[in-house]
Amino acid sequence: MMNIKRRQMLELSAQGALLAGLPVAAWAQANPKRGGTLVYANCSSNRRGGDVSNSKHPYFMIDLITRCAYNSLLWVDEQLQLHGELAKAWGATDDKLDTWEFVLHEGVQFHDGREMTAADVAASFKLHQARHWGSSQIAETTAVGKYKVRFRLKAGNAEFPYIVAEYDTMIMPADDSIDRIGLAGIGSGPFKIVSVDPQRRMVLERHDKYWKAGFPYLDRLEVVNREGQMEAAINGFRARQFDAVLNIDPRLVRQLEKEPDTEVLGATSGDHAVVLLPKHPGSIFNDKRIRQAFALAVDREAIVRVVYGGSAGWVANDSHLVAADANFAPRPVKRDVARAKKLLAEAGHPNGITLPTLYYAPQWPEMARYFQVLQQTVKEAGITLPIEERPSDGYQKFRHGDIDVAKGNYHKFSYTAVGPRNPGISLFRMRPQNNESGYWSGPEMEKYMKLYADAMVTRDEARRKAMYAQMQAILHEEVPALLPAGRKNLLVKRANVRGLKNHPQHWSIRWHEVWKA
Repeated sequence: MMNIKRRQMLELSAQGALLAGLPVAAWAQANPKRGGTLVYANCSSNRRGGDVSNSKHPYFMIDLITRCAYNSLLWVDEQLQLHGELAKAWGATDDKLDTWEFVLHEGVQFHDGREMTAADVAASFKLHQARHWGSSQIAETTAVGKYKVRFRLKAGNAEFPYIVAEYDTMIMPADDSIDRIGLAGIGSGPFKIVSVDPQRRMVLERHDKYWKAGFPYLDRLEVVNREGQMEAAINGFRARQFDAVLNIDPRLVRQLEKEPDTEVLGATSGDHAVVLLPKHPGSIFNDKRIRQAFALAVDREAIVRVVYGGSAGWVANDSHLVAADANFAPRPVKRDVARAKKLLAEAGHPNGITLPTLYYAPQWPEMARYFQVLQQTVKEAGITLPIEERPSDGYQKFRHGDIDVAKGNYHKFSYTAVGPRNPGISLFRMRPQNNESGYWSGPEMEKYMKLYADAMVTRDEARRKAMYAQMQAILHEEVPALLPAGRKNLLVKRANVRGLKNHPQHWSIRWHEVWKA
């Protein structure tokens, strides 16, 4: 155990390093070495993965860890707190919360030597407004001089700064055509893209004029997609082909921790599964009683226990919020098989029900176990749940369907993954226009969205939290989607890889402070 006086001295020294403007990660690892190549594999990559025409674009990068090559205005840290990145100051101009200004760092250079200015930010957000769901709330982005940007929103949003920290809101050099912005792969991040094998591998090299002086430490970074191929990724790690593997299966932790020269890093939370309950014409999930019975029949604790070993997972609450969020409200009702059976009987299924096939893809290594446990536990309530694994390639297009149900192209009873975000983003995902809500409708949905609109124009955090609790209570009752349990992101690395931190948003990992001893 560390000596108390020595620990206090280290803490004070760390505080001194912070006051001096030095990054704690760099201070904590004495004399970081410059140079070297780090190769990592990601077992949960970007299913929008690009092709030869667009794979350098941040929307289509191999694993969505866009901060290898790009920066956004803000960044969300490992505790899901906001920090400046390209912006050094920001705030709403008044209490309507519909106009926000961001002051930029000066002297930031893109990889091609151009200086980043407010004009580049405005041009990038012209693209994001058209293509990024979160940025569609922006009515206008204006360059106010060379280093200030003003966002005028369609409605007030107290949590708007989190939008400009999203992995899709990277800043790229301006272009007269938004269709060309980002295709060249030019960003302001610590590494420059030098080659891409679409959906397989990306190679990046140090940006020598990176705006954070002294960074990055590494000369070269290589990213390998191993979605659905975790065994191959771990074998590659053991064969020293990879220095790190991201998003590993929790079942491997005890085994890997015993191996020499190996460290496993956990995050405070991570992704969780959304089981989409389609409410198109003819769907059994139009009956709220069936949705409620399904939610009551699932043994959420069993998923956490069996799939995540108890400590690497958490019980979710049928909202998109994660349990580590201070705004998270646990479901007030625990598993209740008897009540689930009663609801099914009331819905006309006294002898149980066979649900449609639930489709999933192996986005996480443990997905098959996850849905097998879910399938087995609902049997006790008389629910037969066929499940089918689909290949990752093309899965998103397969499950999506059309928002206009009149066209007859219905979205599937299926799964998607969702990451941890702030309530303003997470609770908005249950909006009726999003297929994650199954295109939910009705008076309770309208009440939910009214609470959301009111919360977004409320500056006081305590009042917003109370509204968020009311919204979650509606979701507990209505169950527009089923979100049973989540995972804590895990990565494994070599002991000589220093400065690497895991993140509940795996796409928000940053690599500029990473070095190899």
